[in-house]
Amino acid sequence: MTQAGYLECERRWVYWLLILVAGWYGAYTFSLRGGVFCNAQTANVVLLAMAAGNGKWLNAAYLLLPISAYLFGSFLSEWMGKSIKRLNLLRWDTLLVVLEVGMVVFLALMPADWPDQICQVTLNFACAMQFNTYRQVEGVPAATTFVTNHIRQIGSNLAKLVRHPQSEALRNRVLTHASLLGFFVVGALVSTVMCRAFSYVSLLGALVPLGVVLAGLLHADLVSERGQLAAVPHGH
Repeated sequence: MTQAGYLECERRWVYWLLILVAGWYGAYTFSLRGGVFCNAQTANVVLLAMAAGNGKWLNAAYLLLPISAYLFGSFLSEWMGKSIKRLNLLRWDTLLVVLEVGMVVFLALMPADWPDQICQVTLNFACAMQFNTYRQVEGVPAATTFVTNHIRQIGSNLAKLVRHPQSEALRNRVLTHASLLGFFVVGALVSTVMCRAFSYVSLLGALVPLGVVLAGLLHADLVSERGQLAAVPHGH
């Protein structure tokens, strides 16, 4: 672990790049793959309830697909996190990024006339695994796939900071959540521009931040943290 007691997979730079990629995903699916956001499931649950309330049973049944993909992604990441650790080769946190890179390549090169639902469900699955795997950034509970909680935390901690202006811990939380929100916005902005310029293959641009994360995590697993593969990240 680092001097502060955190693994590389808990460092700010990792979370910044992962949430940038999440913003990229959201803008990509909304712009080119069905006009939906893939990062969370609240909207799908509401739509499912509305479809059931209106007697549209086929629509309700269809919405079970992305919800189930998200649920299975959470299940698999929890299961694999424990199983991979016993192999003592790489951390699950690292292997997840490898899988995500493969998914991005597949989706970016997928024929444009293939159903948008393939892209939507695949990214639902990936975001669920990432959300369940990356839980705390240097001791601060955080998500890498959506920003609702980051917005709430900024407001909540700012109110506390007004009462306790000397608190370094509160200032750190505000800056942490604000920076994650900022990187998400940057990812969505860049993705939007790339979608206009390069259409479906623009998703390949997400490989740049993912590749940087993967290189850093591989170096940690194989070199700097080689003897600490059994260490559990905070929040697990």
